[in-house]
Amino acid sequence: MKTVISTDRAAAVELLRKGEIVALPTETVYGLAADALNPIAVAKIFEAKARPRFDPLIVHLPSRGWLEKIADVPEQNQRLILELADEFWPGPFTIVFPKHEIVPEIVTSGFDTVAVRISAHPVFADIVCEFDHPLAAPSANRFGRVSATTAQHVLDELDGRIPLIIDAEPTEHGLESTIVSVRGNSIDILRRGPITAEQLSEFAMVNIVASPAGKISAPGQLPSHYAPKTPLDLIDKAESFSPRKNQRVGLLAWNPIEFDKRFAALRRLSERQDLREAAANLFRFLRELDQSNVDLILAERVPAQGLGAAILDRLERASHGRSVAADMPE
Repeated sequence: MKTVISTDRAAAVELLRKGEIVALPTETVYGLAADALNPIAVAKIFEAKARPRFDPLIVHLPSRGWLEKIADVPEQNQRLILELADEFWPGPFTIVFPKHEIVPEIVTSGFDTVAVRISAHPVFADIVCEFDHPLAAPSANRFGRVSATTAQHVLDELDGRIPLIIDAEPTEHGLESTIVSVRGNSIDILRRGPITAEQLSEFAMVNIVASPAGKISAPGQLPSHYAPKTPLDLIDKAESFSPRKNQRVGLLAWNPIEFDKRFAALRRLSERQDLREAAANLFRFLRELDQSNVDLILAERVPAQGLGAAILDRLERASHGRSVAADMPE
């Protein structure tokens, strides 16, 4: 299969109607889209990504009018859910609902719930509205790897596996959507993302839900995810790090740093220490460091508040829980 990069939205809609998969830009990361109500089309997503069937997908709606067609909005939670939807849809915000039978089990990995959002990206919104069906659209990369934030990233990951990539500017947020479930008058965050706990706490009590070992309830909860091929370690500050002899180390820096001969490659998440800029740069810089022929990627922790908590979540999963002390001996 030849993979084509194009801006032809009509071609994307035509392929989707034929039950094919297409990579589309969203405001978070690039997504690999298929008709969410067509189980054979959805199976092609899992095949292209080499994604295990136990990891559920997010369903992207053309409009709010589709919500009650695919999901049940529990009456006891309706007021809070609608307030959240009014505030954060369209946008990088996913809500988990009890699902209707119209949603194939392959989409939800057999769970009786479905994760739903409405994308704010104008290209994605135009295509899904013209298609007029919900789209399943996980990140457009090989499973477990660094998410794609440009069309070229998608091509690097999935060349020959998908027919079409719709090109647009690099994605705005650079992190996958926040995923929540609503219980009574409280909000459970199942995956951190651009909509922060601080923002959600203005609506109700917020709980950060840690997925039990070996069990997931929403996309992006696996302990190892978003990982480069190169081993990645987390560190508080790189200033006193000592590489081993002949070890080539790449640094993903948060703190100010000038050229440093200890590091064979260096990327700073944000010169201004702006967390939004850092989030937008995260996956791109991880990819660049991964391609720089280093033996180890060292990533400095960012502040844990606000959007920093979502960045740390991605780095911790990418590192498989590996951490090093700042004064690591040679």
